[in-house]
Amino acid sequence: MYIEMKDVCKKFDQYEAAKSINFGIEKGKLVALLGPSGSGKTTILRILAGLEHQDSGDVMIEGKIVNDVPASKRGIGFVFQNYALFRYMTVYDNIAFGLKVQKVDKQKIHERVMEMISLIGLEGLEKRYPNQLSGGQRQRVAFARAIAPNPQLLLLDEPFAAIDAKVRKELRIWLKEMIQKVGITSIFVTHDQDEAVEVADDIIIINEGRLEQMGSPIDIYKNPKTPFVAQFIGTSAILDNLEGFKGYDEVPKEKKVIVRPEFVEAFKSDNEKFKKLIGAGEEGVIEEIVFRGSYLEVTLRVNNVTLKTNRSLERRPIRVGEKMCVLLYRVYLFDEQGAEIRKNQLLAGVDVEAL
Repeated sequence: MYIEMKDVCKKFDQYEAAKSINFGIEKGKLVALLGPSGSGKTTILRILAGLEHQDSGDVMIEGKIVNDVPASKRGIGFVFQNYALFRYMTVYDNIAFGLKVQKVDKQKIHERVMEMISLIGLEGLEKRYPNQLSGGQRQRVAFARAIAPNPQLLLLDEPFAAIDAKVRKELRIWLKEMIQKVGITSIFVTHDQDEAVEVADDIIIINEGRLEQMGSPIDIYKNPKTPFVAQFIGTSAILDNLEGFKGYDEVPKEKKVIVRPEFVEAFKSDNEKFKKLIGAGEEGVIEEIVFRGSYLEVTLRVNNVTLKTNRSLERRPIRVGEKMCVLLYRVYLFDEQGAEIRKNQLLAGVDVEAL
């Protein structure tokens, strides 16, 4: 592994910001540290950078323990959420700053800065000051300044937080492409699930100082290993039990239930395609319909609980108050030991998603 944390712990007074954190990251990967506010993500990032010192455990880069190596000697580039550009320096001088600190030859500095300006697509703007740039342009300059000195590792703390939604989406795609071009191992902190899923090769989910799960976005979404991950990733309804739902007779009552929108199918009783599945469904009433651009988010009241499902715009129109047949064909069950997927027993051998 290129980057490793081994049994890293950190406390601030009585607050445990990192509880025996263990993970390894391969060279060239773009990894997201994802979790709610106050979960310990930024503390872990700062420990990697050398800006905080862990109470115990080891930080390793290329197989070498760097616990006592100061931040300036770790070969790390850092991009802050507020850009942290020098206001009275031009784009050129901001990008050149780290190289000048390293006392690189002037000609080489010029060549590297112009290479970075070309990379971030800001040719012709090298003489501008930060206040003459848009938020997206400033973040590109911050990125270029961080990678100009050829760091071993790039760390980004909520890099898109200060940018409006439209530009933020564009920068996500741009960042992923840039990381692939330069090939620098990178870790970014975010609390935005969409951001993590869209940009990262792997995601590390942090909660209350603990590492809950690490894996690819698809693996984490489809196979959550802990109750927190099952609830945190995606839009879920949490039920105390499955009483009244057909096909779940053997579910222990002490287990809680997580239902995601894609686990629910709602159809009209005269729908020929789903007719053979009516016996496995429940009657539900539409409480709310929200247009989400490419689909409808439908909220239904079923067996005195609220469930959501996503409906294609190509299907027949529906309205609030209309009765539907609601099929719950898969759920996550969880307790303190972990989470598991349980399928509706009445649908054995039926691929509902293929209908």
